[in-house]
This record gives sequence, C-alpha cells and structure tokens, in this order.
Amino acid sequence: MPSPYRAIFAAPGTKAFSTAGFLGRMPLSMMGIGIVTMVSQLTGRYGLAGALSATVALSAAAIGPQISRLVDRYGQRRVLRPATLVSLAAVAGLLLCAKFEAPDWTLFVFAALVGCVPSVGSMIRARWAVLYHGTPQIHTAYSFESVVDEVCFIFGPIVSIGLSTVWFPEAGPLLAGAFLAVGVFWLTAQRATEPVPHPREHHTRESALRSAGLQVLVATFVATGAIFGSIDVVTVAYAEDQGHKSAASLVLAVYALGSCLAGAAFGLVHFKGAPAPRWLLGVCAMAVSMIPLQLVGNLLFLAVALFVAGLSIAPTMITTMALVEQHVPRAKLTEGMTWVSTGLAVGVALGSSAAGWVIDAAGSGAGYGVPGISGAVAAAVGFLGYRRLKRPVPQRGGTHEHGHGQREEHSDVA
Repeated sequence: MPSPYRAIFAAPGTKAFSTAGFLGRMPLSMMGIGIVTMVSQLTGRYGLAGALSATVALSAAAIGPQISRLVDRYGQRRVLRPATLVSLAAVAGLLLCAKFEAPDWTLFVFAALVGCVPSVGSMIRARWAVLYHGTPQIHTAYSFESVVDEVCFIFGPIVSIGLSTVWFPEAGPLLAGAFLAVGVFWLTAQRATEPVPHPREHHTRESALRSAGLQVLVATFVATGAIFGSIDVVTVAYAEDQGHKSAASLVLAVYALGSCLAGAAFGLVHFKGAPAPRWLLGVCAMAVSMIPLQLVGNLLFLAVALFVAGLSIAPTMITTMALVEQHVPRAKLTEGMTWVSTGLAVGVALGSSAAGWVIDAAGSGAGYGVPGISGAVAAAVGFLGYRRLKRPVPQRGGTHEHGHGQREEHSDVA
C-alpha cells in the first residue's frame, strides 16, 4: 500500500472501522441484483424482479437521509442497530414470501422495508472526517473509501449472482443480509472512533438539503446515477445481442476497475485550491466519456470505452465528498453525505428504467443514448450550479469537546 494510505491507518481504530465498513457496504451492490436473480429464478417474471429491485432502491433513497439525520443527532450506535434489525427482518420476510409464492403485494411491502438499510459508506466517511478534518489526510481517506466502493461494485454482483445461480435462489440476498448484520454491528461496537452526536442546539428542523450547494451536488448526481443505471442495463442487453450475455459482468467489472485505479491514484495527489473547479472538470469528463459508447461495435471496444469512462468516476466522487463538507453544517454532515448517495440511487432507478424502455423500443445499440443524454444533463446542471459551489457555508468560531477524548474545531465547514 502506498505510504499516504499507510499514513491514514496510523490512527487507532481506523483499520477496524474500515474493515467493518467494507462488509457493511457489500449489500449495496449485492441486494438489488440478488433480488432480481432470485425472483427471476423462482417465478420467471423479470418485470416483477426489476420492480422489486427498484422499490428497494427508491425506499433506501427516501429513508436513508432520515436515518442519517437521526445519526447526526443521536449517534451511530443508537440509530444504526435498530434500523438494521428492521432491514434484516424485511429481507427475511421477502425471502420467505418469494420462496412460498406469497401474493405480489407482500413482496413489495417487505422490499420497501428493506430500504431501512443505513448508508454505511456515509458513516465511515463521517469517522474519517472526525479524525482528519482540515488535514491533507482527509483527501487520501476519501480516496480510499471510493476505491472500497468500487471494489464492492466489482465483486458484489459476481458473488450475489453466482451464489443464487449455483447454490439456491435466495443465497445472494441472504449473504447480503449477513454482510449487513456483521458490518453494522461490528462498526457500532467501535465506540472510540464514533462521531459524538451534536448537541440539540446545533440542530434545526431544516434538512441539510436546504444548502444551495448540496442541492447542486444532489441534482448532478441524479443525472450521474442515471449514467450508471442505464449502462448496467444496456450492457447486459448488448452482450446478449452479441451472443455473450455472461460477458456482461466482466465488461461492467472493467468499468468499475477503471474507477478503482483512478481513485487509488487520485488519493496520492494532494491538490491546492478550491475543489469546485476539479469537481466540474470531473463531471464534464464523465459526460464526454459517454460519446464513444455511441459508436460501440463489439464487446472488446465496449470494454475499452467503459474502462476509460470509469477513470473519471472515483475522482469526481472524492471531490464531491469534499464539497459536501464545505456546504453542509458540521451537525448535519452524515445527512449531507447520504443525500448525495440518495441522488445517485434515484438516478440509477430512473436510468435503468429509461434504458429498458429504449431497448424495447429501438434495440440495445440505441440504449447507449440514455447514458449519453444523462451525461449531458449532469454537465449542464454542474455548469448552472457552479457559482453556488464557490460559496461554502461560513465558519463559526468556538470549540466542541468530544466525549471520547477527541477535541475538534466546531465549524460549519466540516
């Protein structure tokens, strides 16, 4: 591991909470595709499978920020454990209803409750922010977390699909639930690195989404999520048309690999100056990288084009989290990070739906027009909102004593 990455793990407890966070994040990439694989195998109904997966994604997008808002106020341990138990109970109910052919409406009820799953990635980033706020190490820490995200997205679907097809249909979602339980309960057992809840007087009834800068980031990431969601669906359809449907997972893994490598390299560089210009450049790079996909002629060309497109993802995500810290009051930091993930999840659902409609109407080749348009929208929103991103939330003076022996500057800029 390069020395900057070794340096961030010098602080006590960092290796433990990072490992727990990795396990807790695996369901992010396993649950949706696991439900699709399970339901399609048990019922043969791909429409129902896709609708249930979308229900989970949209439910998580709606509930996730509210869970994170409670975390900022009451702490990770007090909020994450009961929320996770609700999600795990819902997973069990969904698996049982699917196995014993219960009415469809019961599947949708449990799928909606699965959305109580907490945004583990935001919880881990909040712990890094407590440790390294205002230092160059925070950039490296966020870079490492983006690499972890991509590793999850590379291996999660492969494991989930593989288990559900080779072992038994419910195996993928079942393992995802096990990862969630182990990750969250291990993480919340680590009290020394848990961010201390902010006093009641630092909270208002207003959401973190009231921040003009955060609104720009979330709106842009809805369009960015549409890129990701549509590419997944179109690539599977395109590979099937080419007679190599099984190759779709490998092609998509190459896409994530490009992002993973770029994130690792990005973390080795310490930038000077405001992050907003780098963020806008990253969004534009993502948009431009969608152009070669319109010219795709075979799977090899597609894999190369997606690898190049992936190079701009992790750096943009890393810079986005830096901007969230600047534009959200510190008492709402976890909520702010979760809103970005929510925008991404909504975009994935919209992009996958739009891509499916285009594929049915005009074929898989035309489907890559959806990520192309989504990229253009992301760039347009980024340009229109750029001035808002150049005006961070002003700092406040004073200090706040932390209960675990930590002392940090109390500031609206996290």
